[in-house]
Amino acid sequence: MDIISIIAGLLKDTKSLMEFEEQIKILMQKVFTQWVGDVFEELDKTIKQKKLEEGWEYCRSDNRSVQFLFGSVTFKRSLMRDKRGNSHYPLDECLGLVPHRRYSPLVELKVAELASENTYREVANILKEWTAVSLSHTTVGEMVKRVGKTQVEADKALVEEMEIAASLPDGKKVDYLFSEADGVFIRGLEKKQGMEVRHAILYEGWETNGKRVSLRQPTVIMTTEDIQTFWDEVQATAANTYSLEKAQVITNSDGGAGYTAERFQTAFSQSEIPVLNQLDTYHVAQAIIRTFGGGKSEIKEQIRKAIRTHDLDQFTLYLDTHESTLTDKKALKKIKEFRSYILKNWDRIFDWRDGVKNVPEGARGLGAMESNQRHISFRMKKRGMHWSELGAEAMVKIKQGILNGTLREAYLKHRSRSERKQRNLKQSIRMSQHPRYPSLYGNITSFPKITPSK
Repeated sequence: MDIISIIAGLLKDTKSLMEFEEQIKILMQKVFTQWVGDVFEELDKTIKQKKLEEGWEYCRSDNRSVQFLFGSVTFKRSLMRDKRGNSHYPLDECLGLVPHRRYSPLVELKVAELASENTYREVANILKEWTAVSLSHTTVGEMVKRVGKTQVEADKALVEEMEIAASLPDGKKVDYLFSEADGVFIRGLEKKQGMEVRHAILYEGWETNGKRVSLRQPTVIMTTEDIQTFWDEVQATAANTYSLEKAQVITNSDGGAGYTAERFQTAFSQSEIPVLNQLDTYHVAQAIIRTFGGGKSEIKEQIRKAIRTHDLDQFTLYLDTHESTLTDKKALKKIKEFRSYILKNWDRIFDWRDGVKNVPEGARGLGAMESNQRHISFRMKKRGMHWSELGAEAMVKIKQGILNGTLREAYLKHRSRSERKQRNLKQSIRMSQHPRYPSLYGNITSFPKITPSK
């Protein structure tokens, strides 16, 4: 019976279009998993014959199942010993199947991508509903750690390459490069234990599409590792992407520990022009609200104006006058902390556009970090979530890899076949068409029986 007859039979035996579609989905899964299994087994016979001719020893045939997005493929493959007595599954090695790994690389990658926006339980439910993949939320967590680790390793390798390189790579030349950095705290597994997700973003400017404004060529760096590791990754990413010798680098942060002007200067020391670093206007506004409360008030407007015009005398006068009217210890403490914060960062309170000679067209004020932090907070701070150190680092690296478009490459770096293995696979498939060897397509003309649901 051919596939057209089977489809016609399903249409005849089902009572609704929805039931017909469900049965077609089952048919597709069964047909393709059977065919792929047959192809694997026929390829195994060809590889086995080739290895025997090379002096290898056949031991036995073992079953293996691999879960693909289109279904679970079960097949037999040969266990063999090479001339040195080492055991191999030649088919597994030829295809790039990792020992004891039940899920295909694409399944693992897609699970990690889904987990970047959904809880592990939600990912398991989505896959069960829309694909042939069935797994537990704990398995989702294991895959997230495995995939995230590959991006971690890629970032570490980039830092190490930059450290030992005799010269910097020829990167993209830009007149201006913008960078912002800040941290987000998430909860750990232990009570009152927290971790900081350190987050930086590099971009070349702004693009306008109607009323919508977006960053041009944004690149993010995220990690829960120590502050030095974070800045090493920022420096390596910038040096690997850009040639900054003649570029003006403009940076923005809240001035907190770990995000000082000196950190930015070191990270972008490739530039011959001193790095401009300004205090983030959002954090200034938040400091004013924390100190003087919400709503409108004369003192708040006076302080804002003094800061905006960079008038230190007026700022001091307004603050001293207001402080003299206070008696509450908490209010006085807030004033003291606010004064210290502003004065410590006074030289950084400016608009970067006033500090450069040729302001680029379409230039805007800095402050993109707060909206970009939502990538972390929406996924990792909601619903009382708690994270292990490994799980948190894996998740932020997956988020980073997706945003930068590097996750797939990092994950497949050690999963892709080498040129030699790819040549061997092509040769084995060609040999399978030779009369001397089994036919690769000899057993894929039959179709499994589908029993329509009642």
